[in-house]
Amino acid sequence: MLFDGLRFRHWRTQSRADGIVLLTLDRADAPVNAISQAVLDELELIVERLALEPPKAVVIHSAKPGGFAPGADVKEFQGFDATGRVEDVLHRGQSIYRKLASLPLPTIAAIHGHCMGGGTELALACRHRVAANTPETRIALPEIKLGIYPGWGGSVRLPRMIGAPAAMDLMLSGRSVSAKAALAMGLVDRLAEADLLLDVAIELAGRRPQAPFKQRLLAWATNTWLARQILAPMLVKQVARKARKEHYPAPFALIATWQRSGGGMSALLKAEAKTVAKLAKTPTARNLVRVFFLHERLKSQGSQEGIEKAGGIRHVHVVGAGVMGGDIAAWCAYKGFEVSLQDREMRYIEPALQRADALYAKKIKDDTKRTETRARLQADVGGAGATNTQLVIEAIFENVQAKQELYAGIEPQLPTAAIIASNTSSIALADLGAKLAQPERFAGLHFFNPVAMMPLVEIVRHPRLDPVTEQRLAAFCRAIDKLPVSVSGTPGFLVNRILIPYMVEAMRAYAEGIPGVAIDKAALRFGMPMGPVELVDTVGLDVAASIGKILGDFLGLELPTGLADKLSANQRGRKDGQGFYKWENGKAVKPPLPAGYQPPDDLEDRLIMPMLNEAVAVLHARVVDDADLLDAGVIFGTGFAPFRGGPIAYIRSVGADVLKGKLEALRGKYGERFAPRAGWDNPALRD
Repeated sequence: MLFDGLRFRHWRTQSRADGIVLLTLDRADAPVNAISQAVLDELELIVERLALEPPKAVVIHSAKPGGFAPGADVKEFQGFDATGRVEDVLHRGQSIYRKLASLPLPTIAAIHGHCMGGGTELALACRHRVAANTPETRIALPEIKLGIYPGWGGSVRLPRMIGAPAAMDLMLSGRSVSAKAALAMGLVDRLAEADLLLDVAIELAGRRPQAPFKQRLLAWATNTWLARQILAPMLVKQVARKARKEHYPAPFALIATWQRSGGGMSALLKAEAKTVAKLAKTPTARNLVRVFFLHERLKSQGSQEGIEKAGGIRHVHVVGAGVMGGDIAAWCAYKGFEVSLQDREMRYIEPALQRADALYAKKIKDDTKRTETRARLQADVGGAGATNTQLVIEAIFENVQAKQELYAGIEPQLPTAAIIASNTSSIALADLGAKLAQPERFAGLHFFNPVAMMPLVEIVRHPRLDPVTEQRLAAFCRAIDKLPVSVSGTPGFLVNRILIPYMVEAMRAYAEGIPGVAIDKAALRFGMPMGPVELVDTVGLDVAASIGKILGDFLGLELPTGLADKLSANQRGRKDGQGFYKWENGKAVKPPLPAGYQPPDDLEDRLIMPMLNEAVAVLHARVVDDADLLDAGVIFGTGFAPFRGGPIAYIRSVGADVLKGKLEALRGKYGERFAPRAGWDNPALRD
């Protein structure tokens, strides 16, 4: 028999009567098929045996319900980086996949669910691919998000399969595509209903389809030497609009390697491995891998099993139909919850419902599903939904007395074990919950704007909070596809406490006459996703002033002169069409810098050091449980330069003493607001 004498932990083999061999990937002791070295070792044995006794065809599929394979085992890969073995691991993976691709028989990958990274490269090494035509099927090569690019042959095979433009788009963005989109671009050969996936794959083995002539011509023409020289500079320009080469070298390295590399498969694979191994050693890659694990840690903070164990939340009652409350309600309904949205009059709720309709039109293409989703979101002027809810989310304006009065009226109506959560952005939770009869079931649930895009939610603690309530809220956050981080209920919590000093310092610099464009450029050079002046305009000068006032005494901040004048003139930023910038069609109109203008040499330090200083103070005060959670919260809550790994990781990389010295220099020049906060001697700031 074909596999006599071989025993596998991660693969199952079945030789069918019709001569087709089924290879089932089922990684032992793991919920998903992350491709480890052990998985590859066994695959190599299987492929070598298949080469000796070729069957009629081979079909590779997954036994895991979640998908085909999520990619390489990142934790294992991180270990190889630490020991300097990355290039060896890349060559080995390439070699095994090349042996699979060289088998003298049809090989078919039957894909369902997630198929990412090294899993996609495994599928690309097969002759044909069939994908389950379900919403859960997503195919991607997302390695660029880890600071590298596909290194097991994917960057070589994909352009030759679907053409360089489409292949580069997938690899440079790291985005995933649906089964239908994969079929349209030639990434898969056939779609199948989920329960017929293996049947269609087996049938395809007998037909041996060939890609359409147009696709084959495109794949050849866009990979010639001349095409590479023409296309590569265009790709570089596209990437440069979104990322700086010094911050994110991987996309530029991918383009350059593709542009200059020619010859046969061996030469191309060698160039791929050499470049990817070099990228893996960069601080960017190591920090982005760290961010990946921070993301996984936040995902683990709650689970659907946890929400069921602690008390299921099925209905959400949102009070306050402003931008935040309305968008929270719309998102919860989109994620499957029954939602009632309360405000004083219907005229306050109608704009929120219109925004919900726009969100659903963008997110849901199926008319029936869109109608069902919209039906889950109900206007509730009278507040009747409070009597049948498991979670109230309060999202009214920032005023302690108004919020306390709302709680006093709504708490007696609630069912047993219902939670009240405030979306306050800065008010201390102990103050808000002081008059509640059951403060143990009260917490903060702080979303960020725009709700549909921002992944983080702060779960805000206070001394009388029941841990079960915190657990239920973490599980709820995961159920609506958000990342929860628990923080203490001091003013500003985590994200705003660190972000506001940065924004206030930017406004002070602006008030001194430094152009907004120069201020924003300094922040962008550091790696922030948006400059602070544009950020203040985006969130609203009124919101920034309100939070800044609340945090002013607590943090010793003083709002700059001129802000009150803009507010009195209804120049609140993007929402009014005028703030620090003029806004047209939702975009800031930024004037050019004056001819010959040179910003102060210390401008970047003035902006970034207040954030780092406050991050140190937050860690010292144990606003979050540890440094990793702080970095995760700030990255996913503010977009803080991911390639730097977070504020604490950045402090470790530069040196706490060096940065503390910068603060002292700024203190001497600009005043006590730059005085180092308590905590710079924390061992957690040093490797």
